[in-house]
Amino acid sequence: MADEPANTVLYDVSEGLATITINRPDAMNAMNTAAKVALRDALLAARADAGVRAVLLTATGRAFCVGQDLKEHVATLRATREAGGNALSTVQEHYNPIVRAITEMAKPVVAGVNGVAAGAGFGFALAADYRVVADTASFNTSFAGVALTADSGVSWTLPRLIGQTRAADLLFFPRSISAQDALELGIVNRVVPAAELAEQAAAVARTLAAGPTVAYAALKESMAYGAGHTLAEALEKEDELQTRAGASQDHTIAVEAFLAKEKPVYLGK
Repeated sequence: MADEPANTVLYDVSEGLATITINRPDAMNAMNTAAKVALRDALLAARADAGVRAVLLTATGRAFCVGQDLKEHVATLRATREAGGNALSTVQEHYNPIVRAITEMAKPVVAGVNGVAAGAGFGFALAADYRVVADTASFNTSFAGVALTADSGVSWTLPRLIGQTRAADLLFFPRSISAQDALELGIVNRVVPAAELAEQAAAVARTLAAGPTVAYAALKESMAYGAGHTLAEALEKEDELQTRAGASQDHTIAVEAFLAKEKPVYLGK
């Protein structure tokens, strides 16, 4: 595209918060190869940076992310068919690492959903730990609409959020779901006025960035573990993770602040 931005993903770190912004507004933040690589690498950078204590994932323009860039995909599809290759190798190369970077990051990730989130964009939002959504935003699974199955973790995250029956309805019959409907279904955490989205999503992310990072990491790990294990196994994991959290500096800070009737100032350690 002639007006393609120089940076398809913007990355900024300030006071422990990494803000990652998908930046292809004229393409509704559709994911071409450059954007997928940039998003994957930005998330991995945030994951590896000990100075980052929370991540805000958001986007520019009127969309959060409409998923795969179908214009690029068509060209890839034609080329790989002629060569006998795999046009959907992007799932393994890009989408899977993006979702795993979000879900396995030992720090909270907030999705600031400014507009439509469809396909892989829906998956990115679902992978986040907390979703703050503009009241004008919407969600769409999209996959079956282009004769594809779910990717970007949607087959795992969506049923766990809203149940198998409702997930099947949205996957087999893709359609636009309003922000309010998404809130009622349990897909999102907060719906805010569109004009306040940037400020409120950043405020949530900054609060988490100033919080007890070790405890947040343990909470993420325990919930993910509990989704696929028995109660007995989950109790054992809780014991392991509570031991880790209890040994953190932040736990000592929190207890001492409580006894002194002061507000704790966490170190993220």
